Amino acid sequence: MRAISIIYRREIGAYLRQPIGWIIAAVILLADGIFFQAWAMQGQLLSAQVLERFFFLSSFLFGTAGILLSFRLIAEERANHSLVLLNTSPVRDSEIVIGKFLAALTFITLMLVLSLYMPFAIKSAGKVTGAQIFVGYIGLFLFSALGLAIGLFASSLTKSQLIALLVAAFLMVVLGNVYQLAMRLDSPVKEVAEQIDTWWQRFQNGFEKGYLNLKDVVAYVAMIYFFLLLAVKTLEAKRWQ
Repeated sequence: MRAISIIYRREIGAYLRQPIGWIIAAVILLADGIFFQAWAMQGQLLSAQVLERFFFLSSFLFGTAGILLSFRLIAEERANHSLVLLNTSPVRDSEIVIGKFLAALTFITLMLVLSLYMPFAIKSAGKVTGAQIFVGYIGLFLFSALGLAIGLFASSLTKSQLIALLVAAFLMVVLGNVYQLAMRLDSPVKEVAEQIDTWWQRFQNGFEKGYLNLKDVVAYVAMIYFFLLLAVKTLEAKRWQ
């Protein structure tokens, strides 16, 4: 735990001190606000429909933020040769991954908190409940965390930050659209493909509409764990190369 704490403090300090973290946060939150005004608030819509549009837009933006905040975390260390110092210290690969993941998760949680004014504006002007907002933000939190886990895995594969970014973006897009592919497949492949979908079935038809399904929560947590485990195993394999 001490090693995780040290890595966590180092990474969260980097997010808070260096401009790149704040630039990503500013761009994502600005885009969220602009799209909210330009699209979610347009037309004669019920408050619940406006809230759904807000979560629809925010899922893309915060999923992207998850990748942008994590794709460099290990690749940059490897490119700067500072990963060698971690590998030769009494720190396990799992502690490196967990410390970096928790730091990125803390920063993106701060971004989510800063976006709360938009759904609360909808609530104050319409008839949506706090529970609907809460469920939607659980979905955004889990989807963002999945983006971080995927970005960390991609970052563990290579020292090239560009390649890590492209791999992470590719995985995020593919996993987010598996449901559309599944509709064109036959059983039992169709059912299997549906279960690994990360957006259409789980977010859009669940969290976005205010439906809290324990199955979806477990699925997100399992996928986050899977990609973090892949990142750990990749680091372990490269340690012995």
